[in-house]
Amino acid sequence: MGNHELLLQYIIEGLQEKKGKEIVNIDLGKLEYAACDNFIICHGDSGTQVKALAGSVEDKVEEKISVRVRHREGLDNASWILLDYGDIVVHIFVKEARDYYKLEDLWGDADITMIKE
Repeated sequence: MGNHELLLQYIIEGLQEKKGKEIVNIDLGKLEYAACDNFIICHGDSGTQVKALAGSVEDKVEEKISVRVRHREGLDNASWILLDYGDIVVHIFVKEARDYYKLEDLWGDADITMIKE
């Protein structure tokens, strides 16, 4: 298994451990205009859970494959936290923000896979 696949696996495991809801993998690799290969999207029930989900992803990825997040945004208000791992970007929302921004709809021409919670 390559580094990209391992990174995807551990990001998803980090989200699952803290009960991330409706986890999806949007595969953008085939789209010529995409800035990364994958978006991983999920939501939590509160800002506290959203922060816990982000922390779980960062801890899991660093522990398992010694990769640190390149950039993060949104920790202050915790309604939408973005974790940038280069080829993979993780979006963790509170439900209301996810419903408002509808990122899955913006990338409807990409392959979207629901991940078992």
